[in-house]
Formats: sequence, C-alpha cells, structure tokens
Amino acid sequence: MSLRRARRRDLRLVPAVGGAWAAALVGAVHVEATPVAAITAWVLCLAALGLTCSTRRPSVRTGFAAAVIACAAAGAVLSHLALAQPGRSVEHLDVDGGRALSVTAVVTGKVEPSALGLGFDAVADRVVIGPTVHVTSLPVAVRVAPEDVDAPGDLAPGARVEAVGTAFASHPGERAVLVVRATGGLTVQTGPVGAFAATAHLRERLVASTHGLPHPGGGLVPGLAVGDTSAVSDDLDAAMKASSLSHLTAVSGANCALVVGIAFAVAALCGARRGVRVACGLAVLAGFVVLVTPEPSVVRAAAMASIAMLGVLLGRVGAGLSVLCLAVVALLVADPWIAAEIGFTLSVAATGSLLLLSGPLADGIGRRMPRPLALTLAVPLAAQLACGPLLIIVEPSVALYGVAANLLAAPAAPVATVVGLAACLAAPIPVLQAGLTAAAWLPAAWIAGTALTVAGLPGATVPWPEGVRGVVALAAVGAAVAVVCAAGAPTRAWRRARAASAVMLAMLAGAGAGAALLSTAIAPATVPTGWSIAACDVGQGDAVLVRSGVAVALIDTGPDPAALEECLRRFGIRRIALLVLTHFDADHVGGLEAVAGRVDLVVHGPPADAAAHTALRQLEAGGARRVEGTAGVSGALGDARWRVLWPNAGSAAFPAGNDASVVVDVSGGGVPAALFLGDLSASPQEALAASGRLAAGYAVIKVAHHGSADQAQRLYRMLQPAVALVTVGVDNDYGHPRGEILDLLVEVGATIARTDRDGILVISSAGADGLTVWRERAPPGVDVGTPG
Repeated sequence: MSLRRARRRDLRLVPAVGGAWAAALVGAVHVEATPVAAITAWVLCLAALGLTCSTRRPSVRTGFAAAVIACAAAGAVLSHLALAQPGRSVEHLDVDGGRALSVTAVVTGKVEPSALGLGFDAVADRVVIGPTVHVTSLPVAVRVAPEDVDAPGDLAPGARVEAVGTAFASHPGERAVLVVRATGGLTVQTGPVGAFAATAHLRERLVASTHGLPHPGGGLVPGLAVGDTSAVSDDLDAAMKASSLSHLTAVSGANCALVVGIAFAVAALCGARRGVRVACGLAVLAGFVVLVTPEPSVVRAAAMASIAMLGVLLGRVGAGLSVLCLAVVALLVADPWIAAEIGFTLSVAATGSLLLLSGPLADGIGRRMPRPLALTLAVPLAAQLACGPLLIIVEPSVALYGVAANLLAAPAAPVATVVGLAACLAAPIPVLQAGLTAAAWLPAAWIAGTALTVAGLPGATVPWPEGVRGVVALAAVGAAVAVVCAAGAPTRAWRRARAASAVMLAMLAGAGAGAALLSTAIAPATVPTGWSIAACDVGQGDAVLVRSGVAVALIDTGPDPAALEECLRRFGIRRIALLVLTHFDADHVGGLEAVAGRVDLVVHGPPADAAAHTALRQLEAGGARRVEGTAGVSGALGDARWRVLWPNAGSAAFPAGNDASVVVDVSGGGVPAALFLGDLSASPQEALAASGRLAAGYAVIKVAHHGSADQAQRLYRMLQPAVALVTVGVDNDYGHPRGEILDLLVEVGATIARTDRDGILVISSAGADGLTVWRERAPPGVDVGTPG
C-alpha cells in the first residue's frame, strides 16, 4: 500500500474523534439534555448506516460512513454521560451557604502544589453534614493548605483521607462534582496500600536520593523520570515553561514508548514468543502508569500503546493516526470529562502533529539542509506549531526559542528518563540507586542549564493576545509556517499559498522586530528625557519614579512585575537608589520581582504578615539595605532630599495597611516639591494635615488610594497642588477615581493626570515658572503654573 493510501485510511477515523470530543465537551456541561441527545445520535447513526448500505457511489458512501462513525462515537459518549448523571447528583447534599462538613475520600490523582495550596482528585464515600451521614460515591477535588495536613508523607494516590471544612458544587463540565476546601484540616486515615504504597515509596526514595546532588539538575531528575516535580525550584519551573521544555517533566507518550519498547526488546532477547512479548509490554506499561500516576497524557499514551500492542498480537500493525484515534475515542467514551483537560488536549495535539506534520516538514526542510538534521528539526517544530495555540489559553505568550531549546535538550531527555527510572526502581539497593541517580544528574543538569540559558536570552517569551483572538492568530501564524516549510504539491495554488504565507510571516517578523526595538534599544526615546517624576501605567496600583541627576527612586511597584519591567525599560532604568514600599497590599508590592537585586535602600511601611517579611528578606538578599519608614526618617536622592512624614513611630492608632502607608515628600535637585500619599484614608490625612510636618505647598501630589472617595478635603485645599497624579487602572471594580475627589481637585485648581486615560505620565520642569505634564495617550505640552 502506498504512503498516500495509508494516510487516507488513517483519516477515516478522524470524524469519530471529532464526534466524541464535541459530544463530551457539550454533554458534560448540559447533562440534563444528554438522554435525548444520546438517542438522537444513535438514530442518526442508524440512518447514516442505512444510507451507506443503500448507495453505490464511492464518494457518497465515504461521506455517510464518516457520519456513521462520528454519530456512533458521539452516541457512546452521550450514553455514558446520561447513565452516569444520576450517581453524580449533589442535590441531596445541602452544601450551599458554606456549611461545615466532613468528607472521607480515597485519593485518586497526583497531589500537586498550587497558589491555593495542595490539590488532588479523590472519590468521596462518606459526607457528614451536621448530624446527617451521607454514604455516597462522588468524584471530588480537595484543596488544602500544606500546613493543615497531619501526615503529608502519606498523602498520595490510594490514601484514605478525611477533610474537614466547606464544599461547593463545581462548575458544569468538570469531573469533580464537589470542590472541598479543607479549612479545618486534612487527616490521612490510612496511607496507600498495595501497588499504590509501593509506587509511592519508590517515588519518595528517588526524590530523597537526589538531595545531595547539585541543583538545579538534581531536582529535575524525579521530574524527568516519573513526573515528580516537588524538588523543582520555582525559577527552574519558570525557565522550563519559558523555553518550551516543561513537557519533559510531565510524563508523556515518549516515556511510555521508551518503557514499552525496552520491555518488548528484553522479552525478545529472551526468546519469548510474540504473545509473551506483548503481555510483558502491557504489564510493564500498567506498572509504569501506576508508578507515575494516571495523568491525562499518560493515560492517552497508555491507551494508544495498548491498542498498538493488540495490533502486534493480531499481526495487524495499524497506521499511527488510526491507533491515536482509537485511543482517543476509547478514552472519551470511558471518561468524557477528560475532553476539557488541557494536558490531554496538548498530548493529543502533539502526537497528531508528529504523525501528520513532521513528515511533510522534514521533506520540505530537507531540501535546504541534510536529511538527518531536517528530521531532527521537524519533530519539535511540528509539536510547537500544534501546541502553541492551545498554550495561549494557559499563558498568553510565545516561547521564541522553544524549537532550539528542544533540539538542544532532545539527546539528553531519553537518557535522563531511562536512567532516572532505573534509579527509581533500584530503591531497595541504596548504593545502586545513588549511583544511577548520579548518572541521571548529568543529562538532567544539561536540560536544566539549557532551560535557564534560553529563558535568560533577550525576548525569550513574546507577549501574545489572550483568549480566542490570540488562539486564532497564533494558529494562523503556525499554518503559515507549515505552508512555507512543508513539502507540497507543485501546483500554482500551492505556490501562491506559500508566497502569501511568506509575505505574512515577513510582515509579522518586521512588526515584531520594531516592537522589540521600541521596548528595548530605543525605548527611552519614546518618553521625554528631562523628566523629574513619572507615573508608570501598571493598572490598578502605584509605581511612581522620581529622578534627581542619575539617582532614581521608585515609590511602590504596582501589581505586576511585567508591567513594571516594561516601564523601567522605557525610562532606561537599571538601578533603584531608593525603593519606598508604602504598604504591603498586592497592588503596591506585587511587582517586586522586577526590581529584585537592583535596589540600594528600601524604606517600607509596617510589615503586616509573614509574606511581607519574606519580601523584605528577599530584597536584603539582593543587596538592599532596609529601613522602616516612620516620621522623621529622611535622606538624599542625588541632589534632592526626601522625608518620611507618616506614619508615627510606635503608634497603635492606625494599624498596618492603608492608613499606615508611608507618606514621603521629595524636593530640590531639579525635582518639583512633590508629596506621595500612599493609600491614606481621610482620618490619617486629617492627622497628617494637623501634624505641622507638611511643607508650605507642593507642586505635585500623588492622590491617595487611587482617587477613592475617602479623602480629607481640608488637606487638598491647604496644599493647593498644581498637578494631581491619579494612579488607577482602566475599568477597575472600585469606581476609582471617584467624582468627589475629581471635583475637589478641579476646585483647588489642580491639573489632573490619570494613568487609566492618559497612560504613562511624565512631569518635568519647564523653567522657573512652570511644569510640563506629558501624557502618553494625550497631546503633550500641557503647561501649569507652580504654586505661589
């Protein structure tokens, strides 16, 4: 059979995947309609089957046959959803209103950390609400803080746990019908037993065997071998994502293929018959899935491998795409809720792209470089083109050097996986395990070094539009790349499509290069040069720059490191002489990561919690000196002077937070007299106005609390500012700035400049008699007089 005919046969099962996937996505959300939808799908299947048998035209028969398998797959999925729905109902559980409850469940999924604590899937068999005990069998998702788990070492798939807290119904379409928040703690009643206990012990010993190895490679070994990323640092995790290497720590089809291939080869070397070889491969595959826990990509790969092994046993080795389609349909019928999981979708997309796209890409690229190199390049390129649009859903950015990073890491990945897996299985022999883990460290260190190096390159990640618009746009770019690189039929239409794609990519590359120049080399040319004060546009938050000579102060960091980093690039700022953290709300300290290691002195408000202390320690670790900002603290900024006017030292009248914001003024050295009010409300503003610490007048005031209505009118009337800066986000949920403060500022004669409408704001001196306010999104050159 020719390759073209084989590919045509492969594509016949694609409608089944489409029908099953569509039915799973829609049916899981609208479960009340699944019985009728299932009956309709089966009726359409029978009708299409009858039409297939009655027609003689091959093209028509092919179309009806595709409809038959699509409707059959959809009907099977919808039937499962309809039959499962009665057992998934939570109407008998009164969980509305946050009532306290106790849930006893068996852990079924990997325990993974997140921003909200630990999370895992489980099956609940007992729910106690007040005096009522419900015996049930419900899939649930459990969320718990790490410190609230009594025996974290035993928390693994197969463990039986009791979670005390609250619960609420999950969103339609999710596998778990309840989300349990174990705010009252989680008790591990019994640890994993049987195979689950053995595999949990193996994973634990593998992680322990890496503790003496140099990082970051040491922490990466368990991730490459069995998907355990507990020892991977946050920096390495971010670098792996930025370089498109995160798939290496998520056990995928490549790992399953290696394991099954090794088992099959060993059995063959021992002279085993075909049936025995297949049985050995399936047994090893089942054990591997239990060892690494059944993640979506592993389940998909295991199903695909099982079907392929069955084909070997029967002597009918199917084409790759047929095997993939059968595996996907089988999984969707068995577990319709898997259709909405991004991990499963990415796995299917990557595998399908390798089967369909890598060959034509290798043929096309092979015309311009040696064939082996073309094949090596085609595999990561195909995966990148297929998975890139889906990844936009998770993170709206594109890894610019992802293909290159995968090429560099490709030789080391299978070595680290196989040796690391051998080290895991060698846990009963500690000396052997230590040696194998050390051997796996070298390729793991190479991968970690590749990720960190690539992630540190200029433009490693390129921002991309979010949502459907971003997905469609990147899919179009990927299609254009495929058309330009892949081998195609030598027809006029193909040549025109290739030319159009090349033109589109050239225009996109030009626009990207221009944007890169604007944000890097020539960024400072996009803002005025002789500035003294600049308010960054960081959304709903504060980040204000003050400059005297070459010394720069930053007052708060805004909520987002990326937004602050962009602002610092535009002003060409590499070093922060003075960082003022008025208080520790997220909209004032969320962007600290952008200035880590670049600060000389930190003046801060009262630390409100452990997170604030941690942030200050990180700044100190980066070389910063810290001083708590209380009234009377002062210093120099170039030729200018700065003073802290609020809060009072040791005062208990205003607790840590908005009302204890550090208020600082700066003047002299080319800086117009400026007052920065943090997030003070009216009461502390009144106290400040009565303190006698304020100067006679200020040219510039940063309006308190993003322009909230809680302001002291007396303060603004007393100061009579010439310019009022309002740092506020577009369409914020608080209605800032409020009309009351805007009317007051107009009344006192202040020129209002606000970041939500005007973007970046720049204030510079315009001689002895005035100031110039430059607005990023407004006509420049608005002159105002200084206070008399």
